[in-house]
Formats: sequence, structure tokens, C-alpha cells
Amino acid sequence: MEKIYIFGHRNPDTDSITSAIALEYIKKVQGFNAEARALGELNDETKFVLNHFNVKEPRYLNDVRIKIKDIKYYKDFFLNKLCSILDTYDFIVKNNVTGVPIVDDDNSFMGLVTAKTILKNLFNDESNKLVATYDNILKILNGEEIVRADDAINGLVSAVSYKSTTFLETVKLTKEDILVVGDRHSIIESAVNSGVRLIVISGNQFIKEEHINIAKKNNVNIIRTPYDTFKAVKKILLSNSVETLLCTENPVTVFENEYFDEFLEKAKKLGFNNYPVLDKNRICKGMIRLSANNKANLKKVILVDHSEKGQSAEGIEEAEITEIVDHHNLGNITTSSPLNFRGMAVGSTNTIMFYLFNENGILIPKHIAGIMLGGILSDTLALTSPTTTDIDRKVVKKLEEISGENYKEFAKEMFAAGSDYKDKTEDDLINIDIKLYQGSKKSFKVSQIVTPNVQDIIERKEKIIETLVKMKEEAKVDFILFYVTDILSNGSYLFYTKGCESMLEKMYEKEIKQGMYIEDCVSRKKQVIPLVMEFEEE
Repeated sequence: MEKIYIFGHRNPDTDSITSAIALEYIKKVQGFNAEARALGELNDETKFVLNHFNVKEPRYLNDVRIKIKDIKYYKDFFLNKLCSILDTYDFIVKNNVTGVPIVDDDNSFMGLVTAKTILKNLFNDESNKLVATYDNILKILNGEEIVRADDAINGLVSAVSYKSTTFLETVKLTKEDILVVGDRHSIIESAVNSGVRLIVISGNQFIKEEHINIAKKNNVNIIRTPYDTFKAVKKILLSNSVETLLCTENPVTVFENEYFDEFLEKAKKLGFNNYPVLDKNRICKGMIRLSANNKANLKKVILVDHSEKGQSAEGIEEAEITEIVDHHNLGNITTSSPLNFRGMAVGSTNTIMFYLFNENGILIPKHIAGIMLGGILSDTLALTSPTTTDIDRKVVKKLEEISGENYKEFAKEMFAAGSDYKDKTEDDLINIDIKLYQGSKKSFKVSQIVTPNVQDIIERKEKIIETLVKMKEEAKVDFILFYVTDILSNGSYLFYTKGCESMLEKMYEKEIKQGMYIEDCVSRKKQVIPLVMEFEEE
């Protein structure tokens, strides 16, 4: 069953991570192959919540871009090095391709053989050397096994065209010789006594029993074919193992974890049509052709706690979004097909999750109830944020009963665990919970941290401002706002990059300065973003 990835926004907070895990539980009960993932490093608060309830951290998801392994290419499309040249050519013609990857016995990639390579070999190669398997020779000559001494046959092919006396007087046979001969018994006798590698009896001619016995004693292989000598010589060289056609230069390959769009750009420059697909260990997985209809198996994803493209996984436009569960305003993510959308004007995505459990008749386990409680308390600042609704309060009461936690005591522990910033750099602080937004004219980022120890942060004012300037240049946005929320006083201290002062003065109707305190400002979603969207145009 195809996997569905569930994830929140970048720079994940407690609500986004825990709601993803809660929805994973629901989907698995419903029979889906769902997995919660994280788009970034978990903050200390989130880690505390998960550890408190012995819940494993979700694995990191780098992106949802289409990779080669997601493409419907020619999978398991390759031939073993011992395959004959003729069978290789027939395989190419049958599958209407121009080439095929060649692998060893462990499926390690060795090279690419094309129809052009085979035809060039047939017309230009005057060598009579044979490197083949007994079985391939037997098959191509439509032959009969008389004596099998070896599975691998290596030697030089020659047809007996002299009369017997001339041949015996002028030709010295060795163990490297492969003879194609009719019913010339004296030559056959000399050959088995000389211990040649292989004798091919053409025209289904008779071979004496005594010669067969000598051949067995001297490890001489014998095959009988219905073809005449001329045709047998032509065909036997087609039984050469295809590895004999491999050139020393490695062809251009592509790895299954490469991004498909980057591969297309590379392929346009190279101009080739066939590209062997390898894994990281150079095991061949098949072949991708530019001329084929390379349809992609898009990654199926469910978004929680966001619907903004800039906040989601890289390559989200290349994924199939099947569902969104969010408590924010609608973002700018678009989809090419219908999807399930669940949005509620509540303080936390986990509040919505509580209703999804009930509506689907699924009991909430104690550990899931615990992390859901943590998610709601985090996003509503323990039910003190203006985003808090009566629905959130009712859900918290229910989750208290299931988890066995007192929400006020648990919130104190949770916020304390998440507010120890002494060992974090200014860059770390700002990136703990930062989100990208796109206004009507400007793009911007808003970061927020919540702590009862705001003075420790305020004292780092100058370095914070320097870091914001650097981050603005790197992110190529119009401005960045950083709110340090004091959970004890129910207000926030504001830091910002230059150029947005006029907007901020209109927002707060007073003169502003770095590190100024804004009373009753604790919610980014309700008390910051709507104001920025209103005034950023002016």
C-alpha cells in the first residue's frame, strides 16, 4: 500500500508535530499506510512533550520532490553479463529499445549495450574468439549435448575446410581450439586426443562412441547441431557473452534518489536517450528513457497546521495533497485534484484532531491524548491566548481525563522545558519558530518564542538585531519580525529589521523602537499576521 506522509510546517512547533502523530494514529486505525514526519529540528518544548509520554520523534522529511525512483521507468530492466549477444539483440528488438544495461551476478552495473554496438561488432569484428557458456552455445546452435566438461567455453573458433590429411599435417591443435567439423572422423579423433576445448559436429553427423569416450576422459566438450558448417560458424559467434561488447568507458547513469527535474536538465545537455538507473551501491534498478512516457508516482501527503506553500515541504507543488487539517487562515497552496479539508476557528490543530477521533469512532489512547494536550496548551499559551475558544477549553478538559494530567501543572513543566535558551545562539533562537508569509506586495518572516525568562533574551538585543539583518539578506525577504513573548505578563517584546518601521507604527499606533514591549500581544496568528497583512501594502 502506498505511503501517505503527514507533516506540519517548517520549523515545527509542538502543535504541528503532535497533531501529525495523532492523525497518523487515526489513519493507521483506518487501514492507511500513514507516517508522521517532521520538516525540521524539534524544539525543546516538543521533545519534552514526546518524552513525557514515551512517544517516538517523527523522522525528518527533507522534501517531497519527484525523484527518479518515483518515475515509472523500465524497472528490473537489465541482462546478466553471461547473456549471449544474440539473446541481447532479440531482447532489445522485442522491447523496442535501443539498448539495455548489463549487470554481474549481484546485479551490480557493468555497462550499457546498444543495438548499434552489436551491429558494429558483427560487421567490423573479424575476431574468431569465443567467450560463452555451454548453454548459450547449445541454445543458439539448436544443438544436442553430447559431452559437457565445462560450463564456460573460452577459445578460438575455426571451421575444418581442409581435407583430413592436409589438416592433420598442417594444423597443431591446442586446448584453446574450438572446432566446427562434419563427419571427418580422423580429425575428430585427433581433436579429442589433443584435448581441444569444444567440438561442434555440424549437420547432425554421426560421432563414434570411442571418440565420445576419449572426449570425456580428456574433458573435451562436444555439441551436435543440425546446421551446416557455414551456418554453425556464423551462429556460434553470436553466443559470445554480451560482456565482451562492454567498452571500458562507463556510460552516463542516473541514481534513483536524484531529482527528476535535475535529471531532465542534465539529459537535455547530454543528448542520450537511455540512462541506467542505479541505487547508492551501484546496483542496477533498471533503465529510464527520455522518449518514454515517464509518468510519476507523486508522493501522497496530508498537511496539518498549515496551508501556506512557503511553510510546507520543499517540492510541495510536485506532491499529491490528499487532505489538509488546519486552524489558520487559508494559505496559497493549490491542488490539481479534490481533497478533504478540515478547518476550524480554534486555538490548535489538536482540537480539530479530537473531533476527528470522535467522528470516526476511534478511542484516543492515553499517550496520544497526552501529546494532543501538549499541542493545545502550547498553541493557546495554556488557554490564555486570545485565540483560545470555548471548544479548546472543553477539549482540554476531556484530554485531561484521558491522559491523567493536570493541564496547569503540565503546562508549567512544558514551558519551563522549552524556555531554557542559555546555550542557544541568536540564530537558534530566531529559528525556533519562524514562518514565511507572502503578502499582497511583500514577503516576510515572523518568528516567536515563548518564555517566562524574557530578560535573558532582552540582554542579547544587539546580537539579535545583527542576526535578523543577516537572516533577512539570506532569505531574500522584505522584513523579519521577532516576538519574544512573556508568558507571565501576557505581552511580547518586538525586534525587527529596518524598512518596516512605518508599517509597525501604524500597526501599534505609536512610535516604535527595538525591543519595545507590546502589551496583550501573545498570538502571532491573531494579533500579528492580520495587522501585517493590512498595513504591509502602505
